[in-house]
Amino acid sequence: MDVLMYRKMYTQLFNAVTDALACMAKDDFYGAMTLLKAAQRDTEQTFILWEENRTGKE
Repeated sequence: MDVLMYRKMYTQLFNAVTDALACMAKDDFYGAMTLLKAAQRDTEQTFILWEENRTGKE
């Protein structure tokens, strides 16, 4: 289960980086920043929820 969650988080971030690079290639730096910040937030939320479920904490 741990490997699957880390893989999910890695994929979330890697896909966002790929999309952000595409934005940057079009000189859309604000769009790139927005994508990366959203990916950071979403991945952190994924980790926090997973960690709470894994350890039984709320």
